[in-house]
Amino acid sequence: MADYYSSFEPKGTRWLLQRITAAFLVVVLAYHFMLLHFVNHAAEITFAGTTARMGQVGYFTTMVLFLITATFHGVNGVYNALVNQGLDGTPKTAVKWLLGVAGVMLIVQGIRVSLAMTNLV
Repeated sequence: MADYYSSFEPKGTRWLLQRITAAFLVVVLAYHFMLLHFVNHAAEITFAGTTARMGQVGYFTTMVLFLITATFHGVNGVYNALVNQGLDGTPKTAVKWLLGVAGVMLIVQGIRVSLAMTNLV
């Protein structure tokens, strides 16, 4: 049997958050797929329609939570994949900070775009 190594502590916080965010993403992606491919067909999607959907508090909240969850899930996954490949020491610290800053910037920009597409504010 091959050796198995994971940078996630078994049953640790990052391990648990990776699984919770994965489950949330599956549900929200299913909702997104259903709404934008069956309820509204792709050819019918317009900027005005997107703005109208983003003007609904529930939809807006869901999309912002999706943004935050997907960003965390992706950044955490990439970081742990790199650690699993042997990243350590100063490069590990640098990558951790780089990915953290990039994740925060992505969330801030995503929220700015989301707010620009709504009439809630």
